[in-house]
Amino acid sequence: MPDLSHLWQRFLLASTLVFGLALGVGATVFAYSNTATVNLGWSVFHLNSVPLWTVALVPIGLILVVGTLFHWFNSLHHFSEHMRHRHRVHDLEVELASVRKHLDELLQMPGQSAEAAIEPAPALPEPVATASSNGEAKTEPEPVAVAAESAVPSEA
Repeated sequence: MPDLSHLWQRFLLASTLVFGLALGVGATVFAYSNTATVNLGWSVFHLNSVPLWTVALVPIGLILVVGTLFHWFNSLHHFSEHMRHRHRVHDLEVELASVRKHLDELLQMPGQSAEAAIEPAPALPEPVATASSNGEAKTEPEPVAVAAESAVPSEA
């Protein structure tokens, strides 16, 4: 099944644009239709001769501005967290490279170069048929002579 998250995001952005345009057209029509003046009073705060459209559209505009600022601040928090995590990942990658280099030095192994050849594993010996004490033939691997080599090469 295809991933529809990109299409869903584009649909939400397009529907938000259509909703915003419809809201703007409606607000414009409302403003031109209601030009009468009113007097506003709230406690000791009084405004006289205010156009009627401002009574409806100014609170809607303020709510949209406050919501947008809240969304931006919330996005800023997520962006700063993302950048902090990105910086931490970079620090851990540097530390991992340092630890790998130190481990390679301790084990006296070559670095991650393309020239480093990987030695093939030694071939297993062919099984040899032997007779057991009860007369049945059984196959056992042929003994292999092991050279006395140290696991870690000495420094010369």
